Amino acid sequence: MTSANVELVRSLYAAWERGDYSSDKWVHPEIEYVVADGPSPGRWTGLAGMVEGWRSLISAWEGYRTEADEFRALDDEHVLVFEHRSGRGKRSGLELGQIQSKGAALFCVRDGKVTRLVTYLDRDRALADLGLGPELGPPRSSSDVA
Repeated sequence: MTSANVELVRSLYAAWERGDYSSDKWVHPEIEYVVADGPSPGRWTGLAGMVEGWRSLISAWEGYRTEADEFRALDDEHVLVFEHRSGRGKRSGLELGQIQSKGAALFCVRDGKVTRLVTYLDRDRALADLGLGPELGPPRSSSDVA
């Protein structure tokens, strides 16, 4: 199942990197979406909640894009994605790439659906929350995560 979960997450990023956010077939009806850090952390439930949370995350940016750097299966249900972001601040004009925005996302996948998605703007925070060091050691229990 682990490789199927990684392939599901890879397919999501492939679409997102093209700017295609139209599919919701991967979303569990009761998905929990968490923004763990950054200026607007929060938790939302369900597809509508996830859309609301995502909009709050990207609302300050024009041309916001997320691209995957690496996919890592942590166990049978969890896929960690190292990612980087680009975009331009609507008010500041600052390019996200200028501030080295390297984050991570943790996907919990059960029966082919994402039941929980945790977005980290700070990759080091993700590693710390997961109990992983730079070498990506064994994860702590998923109940300990954000």
